[in-house]
Amino acid sequence: MSKLPKLSGEEVIKILVRHFGFEVSRQKGSHVTLVKYMGGRKITTVVPLHDELKPGTLRGVLRLAEVKKEDFIKTL
Repeated sequence: MSKLPKLSGEEVIKILVRHFGFEVSRQKGSHVTLVKYMGGRKITTVVPLHDELKPGTLRGVLRLAEVKKEDFIKTL
């Protein structure tokens, strides 16, 4: 299993928007909410705008976004 890279919140947002079809919905403080509509469902995830996301935080963002870790790593 490959390790997740160290990325900032802004970098994660760019990847999710460009490669996985998410749109920025809103921002409240240092957290950005991304949404995607797929098959009549609304998929939502929240990305904190930290300089570097901890691996557990990034895994949580990907879990909410329903993006597999392997697919995310392939886009880098």
